[in-house]
Amino acid sequence: MEMSDVSRRVGGGVEIDLLVSPRSSRSGIEGFDEWRRRLIVRVRAPPLDGRANGEVEELFRGLTGHRASVSAGHTSRQKTVFIEGDAEEICARLTKT
Repeated sequence: MEMSDVSRRVGGGVEIDLLVSPRSSRSGIEGFDEWRRRLIVRVRAPPLDGRANGEVEELFRGLTGHRASVSAGHTSRQKTVFIEGDAEEICARLTKT
């Protein structure tokens, strides 16, 4: 599975489908969930008061250097994150991690 399988270009950036695992021992990208067709992301924050969503946004901001925001799935483990900027550049940076 590749980044292109879990992402799509949209106006002004790229959307990536995620499966978020909160309260993890470490933060970062773990790989792909091929059955759900989502990128697996682990975060240390608990899923309370938007803290896990905030950590997801910070993680992608740090990895790509672009503004990121959770656009769907605010109360679910299955989320979509929108990253503003050039889709090719963003996907290339995420593939390197």
